[in-house]
Amino acid sequence: MRSREPGLASHSGYLGWPGRRHHDGISHRRARSSSPWAVPRAAHGRDLRRLDREGIPGVLEDLAPLSDGFRAAGPAFTIRYAPADSARGTVGDFLDEVPPGAVIVIDNDGRRDVTVWGGIMTEAASVRGIAGTVINGVCRDVSASLSHGYPLFSRGRFMRTGKDRVRLVSVGGQLTISGVDIGPGTIVCADADGVVAVPPARAEHVAEAAERIEQVESQIVAAVRAGSTLREAREAFGYHNLQRRRS
Repeated sequence: MRSREPGLASHSGYLGWPGRRHHDGISHRRARSSSPWAVPRAAHGRDLRRLDREGIPGVLEDLAPLSDGFRAAGPAFTIRYAPADSARGTVGDFLDEVPPGAVIVIDNDGRRDVTVWGGIMTEAASVRGIAGTVINGVCRDVSASLSHGYPLFSRGRFMRTGKDRVRLVSVGGQLTISGVDIGPGTIVCADADGVVAVPPARAEHVAEAAERIEQVESQIVAAVRAGSTLREAREAFGYHNLQRRRS
């Protein structure tokens, strides 16, 4: 029997995160809250450098989007599967419990021989305003994700269903993927460069580092466009100190 954390849907990190679709047809999910991650740039490749500066291990290795235009950012809603035994089951019924704006994080132990996400789930998640799905495993029916602009990040794609091949172990439990601990409310950011996870208690510090990095990099680019050499611009704005850990 699967376990479930009590009060998961009422977790404060899940409230007020409805998705919205941009004019380019790609589904970017913006948070309507006071969270430091309630901005589109939260799901950006610079997140890795922010984590470096804060000394936070948060990279989920070898996870990639189905489309380079996909971005997702929001609090994690965690799911764990295991190989089916006598208790066979299906996948996806947990979707009714996922609040808008959450990022679903599914741990299927990295399996590539069976999928835990398909077209029906994409349709349901898109309608519910879920920010996106990150899978430590593989997905199928990728055309549905692409046509709806629903952000999917996984280790690949395959065609075999997980029905009666996996069993649901937990909803709202603790996961460990790529050595990174992920629980309900962990801030997940994903884009073309991959996926990172940030502990809620450190999110504000990481966001502050992000502001500094983005400002300095914009200044460097502006200086180069104005005629400066790259070396001079980097030295002038302290580029090489950006990723150094805070003491």
